[in-house]
Amino acid sequence: MITHGNSIELLAGNSNKPLADAIAKELKLTVSAAEVGKFSDGEISISLPKTVRGKDVFIIQSTSSPVNDNLMELLIMIDACKRASAGRITAVIPYFGYARQDRKARPRDPITAKLVADILTTAGANRVLTMDLHAAQIQGFFEIPVDHLYGAPLLAKYFKKQMTEDWVVVSPDVGSVGRARNFASRVDATLAIVDKRRPKANAIEVMNVIGDVKGKTCLMVDDMIDTAGTIVQGAEALVKNGAKEVYACCTHGVLSGPAMERLTNSPIKEVVILDTIDIPEEIRNNPKIKVVSVAKLIARAIATVYEDTSLSAIYED
Repeated sequence: MITHGNSIELLAGNSNKPLADAIAKELKLTVSAAEVGKFSDGEISISLPKTVRGKDVFIIQSTSSPVNDNLMELLIMIDACKRASAGRITAVIPYFGYARQDRKARPRDPITAKLVADILTTAGANRVLTMDLHAAQIQGFFEIPVDHLYGAPLLAKYFKKQMTEDWVVVSPDVGSVGRARNFASRVDATLAIVDKRRPKANAIEVMNVIGDVKGKTCLMVDDMIDTAGTIVQGAEALVKNGAKEVYACCTHGVLSGPAMERLTNSPIKEVVILDTIDIPEEIRNNPKIKVVSVAKLIARAIATVYEDTSLSAIYED
């Protein structure tokens, strides 16, 4: 049963235009240029120059830095499409911000992941297409369908060509063990864990390494690298425990604050990230950084959603 409009329309905000253009190229479409501006007081102004009536609209927008501006752009574009009688509205959010507060860790903590899910639904989104949520249970915060893509197959494909028996996949903390275990099974590698204690936000004290890393090449796997404190201190702990070389990879290269300085001065040989967040040219030119595109994967996911076919089939090859 067809549950969408009779034609497809791609829209994009300002958060990651290069990725939006690359996705459109894969789909042999063009991105409809929404006019995104600001009033003199900073309020965001959106205008859709092209009709979306009855169409299956996909709005490509990561809620990355500046997070609040990009989130508001997405919400206003959704509202504009709803009021313009779009047939169906899918929010394509390669990087879903505000996801790190996904539970009440302390009394009176907010759950911002649920809040943003509610706001997107209220704005008028009919479904969400996103990638590597910080916690998988965030899918359950939505009252609309969520298609959840994974970056591990792309990252595993990149590394598998050079991996030998002496490689070890490492989880940078206990919370990422499931992700690292899945990655290790994809590349037929053993698993190690960096045990850490976080006394306060953005302050990490590494305790010990669980697993054999002596004389091994270690690949640290995480969903995101923000200030790079976790990854860098983990890499230093691995080297102290006898690791031969250390690599790192993640889906979302947030890379805020002192991240690049830390990575540049760290023992990590190479950091591979996906382009769910727009990566500035000066970071792309850093010899330690390698960027792998998710455009083809997201394009295939968009086509699958539009055609109402199986999403899992896009990973089969």
